[in-house]
Amino acid sequence: MRRHFAFLALPISLAVIAWPVAAAEIEAASQIDNVLVYPDGATVTRLIRLDLPAGDTTLLARDFPVTLDPSSLRVEGEGNARLVIGAVDARMPRPTPPANLPEIDRRIEALRDQRAALDGAIAAANARRKFAERFAEASPAGIGEKGEARPLTEWRAAFSAIAEEIAASDNAIRDARIKQRDIDRDLARLEAERNANPPQKFEVRIDLNAAAAASALLRVSYTVRGARWIPMYDARLDTGSKDRKPALELIRRAEIAQSTGEDWNDVSLVVSTVRTARGGSAPELPPLIVRYPVPPRPAAAGLAQPAPEPMTDEYLRQQRSLRSDNARKVLSAEEQQATVETGGFQVLFRIPGRITVAAGQGAKSFRIASASIAPELKVQAAPALAETAFLQAGFKHAEDAPLLPGRVSLYRDGVFVGRSPMPLAAKDEVVRLGFGADERVKVTRAVVRRAEGTTGLIGSSKTDEREFKTTIRNGHDVPIQITIEDQIPVSEVEEIAVEMLPLTTPPTARDVRDRRGVLEWTFDAKPGETREIKLGWRVRWPKDKALQYAPRPP
Repeated sequence: MRRHFAFLALPISLAVIAWPVAAAEIEAASQIDNVLVYPDGATVTRLIRLDLPAGDTTLLARDFPVTLDPSSLRVEGEGNARLVIGAVDARMPRPTPPANLPEIDRRIEALRDQRAALDGAIAAANARRKFAERFAEASPAGIGEKGEARPLTEWRAAFSAIAEEIAASDNAIRDARIKQRDIDRDLARLEAERNANPPQKFEVRIDLNAAAAASALLRVSYTVRGARWIPMYDARLDTGSKDRKPALELIRRAEIAQSTGEDWNDVSLVVSTVRTARGGSAPELPPLIVRYPVPPRPAAAGLAQPAPEPMTDEYLRQQRSLRSDNARKVLSAEEQQATVETGGFQVLFRIPGRITVAAGQGAKSFRIASASIAPELKVQAAPALAETAFLQAGFKHAEDAPLLPGRVSLYRDGVFVGRSPMPLAAKDEVVRLGFGADERVKVTRAVVRRAEGTTGLIGSSKTDEREFKTTIRNGHDVPIQITIEDQIPVSEVEEIAVEMLPLTTPPTARDVRDRRGVLEWTFDAKPGETREIKLGWRVRWPKDKALQYAPRPP
């Protein structure tokens, strides 16, 4: 008695159901219905519609890409009668010979005969040349029929005849070899045509059993690695005014590209935040061994070690918006946006409509989400490096979907000001984006005093004292928060002592973001207000030692 087992999603490695040998075979075409794109791959789902007879049937589909992972192949389906899915097999089909194979063989045979005939012509021409050369060497040049010397005219005729014979032989050999070269090209082309090109598609076989004749719909899914989507962002900042608070619009985009060997024509497209290439488990740290280095072995002559391939950055395309300043009233074009589905450990963005993404034809960019944010504006400057203030907008990420690492295009009051990286940010994390130089805040830094000397008994130590003054003026007509960063030296040697001078304006924070010696002053500046920040430090070290700053301060 035959037993049947029903599976909705069956891995190839577990397909062990035995089916009758005499099962009918049906060919059917499949069509891509939807694609789920990850940052490092994609899952493709194909639909197969067919009419099944009662009993056992083997479905044969020949239009699956060779880039699919066979172990990821899964089959689900339904019909208007009881349907059992059995073994699933994906294989590379055997190469099929061309339809005109007999004609190709006849042409190859004729060309080979012509080449052999030319070999005979070359051999005959070589024999004629050798005979002419032997005749020239062996024939007595100066003795006539009765022993007398030959006339000069006969010598010249003999020379001409031998030269003509050798030249004719050389020409015949050269012409025959040229014809052979053309024949060899034709033979190579015909041989390549005779050998069928390797198949460009996988052949998928699915064993089915229907309790009665039925119409069925199968969904076959598989994963491919030749696809990816890259997060992109537009950050549009409205800096506001006296009567209007600042606002930030953060637009998410997905740039999708694929080289899977098949076009995604008219498909439902979804992007997921799951990064499948990271694997299922955290990496395991190996033991950290401390030992003396082993002297390198001399490399063999002529054998150079290959240099590692440099990491390449994938540069992202800037999306520009269309603007219209016509005097008459017009309606602005709306950009479609994906719907968001959040659940578990992933967020899905469903792009509306049916989409086409061709293989190997570049990337397509889609708007997938947007958020209106009330940012906190501040101005930040590091005058020890540059006397320029930079506007910064900070906000707490409030969405469930994380901000994946990508490139953000920055717009301030409608003007493009540059691009910067977007760091990975989960929900409730603070994100800070810079929006270029703020010319309304003036920052200057001056060296007030710089002195070097000696201290201690009979000058046992050397000292280096420096004092700086930073002046900040808020030229905005609204209050704004300003942060100034500066630094004092950091000693890693016990003999080198660093101290801050009492004149220093007390900093708001020290060792900012774990950067040793970095100080920070944060304050709210009123419109037109000017502030001064003083900084002084002293370094003391043994006079018999040389001191070096890295990097060297001004």
